[in-house]
Amino acid sequence: MCLAIPSQVVSVEGDDPAFLLGKVNFGGITKQISLAYTPEVRPGEYVLVHAGFSMQVVDEQEAKRSWQTLEELLKEFGEADSP
Repeated sequence: MCLAIPSQVVSVEGDDPAFLLGKVNFGGITKQISLAYTPEVRPGEYVLVHAGFSMQVVDEQEAKRSWQTLEELLKEFGEADSP
């Protein structure tokens, strides 16, 4: 099973769609990724990121719902690991 993380696009670099790069914010962490699969995305929009590639553009509401679910899972697993 694969997990794609919702991220907000901070900037887009390049002219060739096949080599388009972008900086994204993963809840406070900024990374550079490939936007080759989503060349239509613009700064401020959200994408799902897997293995350094944006896989799909999503709306802000969907991104926030996904983050909320991830935070709930992390909290639950974190409590389960505590002695």
